[in-house]
Amino acid sequence: MSSNLLKTAVAGLAAMLLGGAAAPALAQGELNLYSSRHYDTDERLYSNFEEATGIKINRIEGKADQLIERIRTEGANSPADVLLTVDAGRLWRADQLGLFQPVDSDTLEARIPEHLQHPNNHWFGFSQRARIIFYDKERVEPRQVATYQSLADPELEGMVCTRSSGNIYMLSLMASMIEHVGPTLAQDWAEGMWNNRAREPEGGDTDQLRGIASGQCAIAVSNTYYFARALRKEVSDLGDEQLAKIGWVFPNQNSTGSHVNISGAGVLANAPNQENAVRFLEYLASEQAQEYFSAGNDEYPAVPGVGLSDSVAQLGLFRQDTLNLEALGRNQTQAQMIYDLVGYK
Repeated sequence: MSSNLLKTAVAGLAAMLLGGAAAPALAQGELNLYSSRHYDTDERLYSNFEEATGIKINRIEGKADQLIERIRTEGANSPADVLLTVDAGRLWRADQLGLFQPVDSDTLEARIPEHLQHPNNHWFGFSQRARIIFYDKERVEPRQVATYQSLADPELEGMVCTRSSGNIYMLSLMASMIEHVGPTLAQDWAEGMWNNRAREPEGGDTDQLRGIASGQCAIAVSNTYYFARALRKEVSDLGDEQLAKIGWVFPNQNSTGSHVNISGAGVLANAPNQENAVRFLEYLASEQAQEYFSAGNDEYPAVPGVGLSDSVAQLGLFRQDTLNLEALGRNQTQAQMIYDLVGYK
């Protein structure tokens, strides 16, 4: 995060959240946050909110599916006010269980693009990650991987590395493909991509990038923030020579745009601190918090026009798919069925 942002974060947030008074009285109360975001850098997001508002955040962290089940089991007695998690598919799962309530907020409506929010305002996206194609510059030309569909091209046989088909990121990518081209062509794509595998699916996104660096893979699919994080040399386990070997393409720039997913949150149906929960969501859409999503975790902001961190800026701007992300959850079951039909492990 830039020094100017650090210096102005608390003051700016106080002005925005508390009406801009010169010496506002601190709010009373607390916020019970259930979060599956596991990034240490998010600590600044929470501390800034507490300092600006006086609202104490009580945080429960865990895996998304476990938190969703916990909230469901707790029922009307759940103390949870907000669920914060990654991937629209998981937000959809929670919403299907009736865990969210609609949020009436002019601030969120104005700042969060329509395709990054639930059609009935049950959840909102606050940071973005594009799922794009990375490639070995010595073995692959960018034109060969200009679209997601190209991953199924027979000329790429033995080159492609991905995560397993059951991974939520892979399910969401397939769900978007189903929405755009229909299940028949989506199945053809899955089969072609599987036939082009360089190895059996293994590991996370960083492991796919390591596969390119080691020469095991020539092409990999990964979320942008994994590579942007590697560009920050002090936290990268890839050397300069290995990073220089890897190129990237934002696919489908001449058609649908590149697939994006989100970190998002919603106010829970039985939230005991509903007003504070809405204020927290509005805070996540603030200029300061949006800049921090980029600076702290190498993500793209959800709010248009917010500045990018250096690592994210190096990846560049791109045309994104504006498919409403609710479709990523709605098509999720069919996505897994298609992967299973073609034997995609």
